[in-house]
Amino acid sequence: MIAKALQILRPYKIPFRRQMRRSAVAIIYRDHPSRGRELFFIERARRPGDPWSGDMAFPGGKMHSDDVSICATAKRETREETGIDLDQSAHYEGRLRDVLTRRHNQFRPMVVTPHLFRLMEEPLLELNHEVAGVLWVPLAFLDDPANLSTTPWRMRGVSLKMPCYYFEDKCIWGLSFQMLQDLRASGRLKAGR
Repeated sequence: MIAKALQILRPYKIPFRRQMRRSAVAIIYRDHPSRGRELFFIERARRPGDPWSGDMAFPGGKMHSDDVSICATAKRETREETGIDLDQSAHYEGRLRDVLTRRHNQFRPMVVTPHLFRLMEEPLLELNHEVAGVLWVPLAFLDDPANLSTTPWRMRGVSLKMPCYYFEDKCIWGLSFQMLQDLRASGRLKAGR
């Protein structure tokens, strides 16, 4: 019953999403010979005024008017930020549940659509100015409940403890954490091959 209520509150595709600002991310995974299945994250470059400055995230960004689809947005943004050409080096496995958020310090809603890709060959990375570094996180680490943690977050004078993962001193939280939970709940990706 709770699962049905959540599906109503968080539909797979958000109604009227085409009338809102849209963004997309690429959730990229690979099968590493010794570490098993891993997910790819970028560390956002630190920039004044950017509330997500320095955060761990999936590559992605805003849809442009010349993007033919929201999936094309995820591919273009990934190529611009990391140099990875997903058309050449990955297999597309489909979209995940839309995430509703808001734009930087604005109340206007924005829909973020995650897309899942399996990396088939190791690409040469060419990070742009928006990316400080990259990190591969084993899915087995994310599947272990002992690795779940919290991070403090303040907004308008209210302090909250937000769920997160710390991996190699990097914090994965917020929208990225929510997308990870949706990915795990979907059953589309397991730690084993």
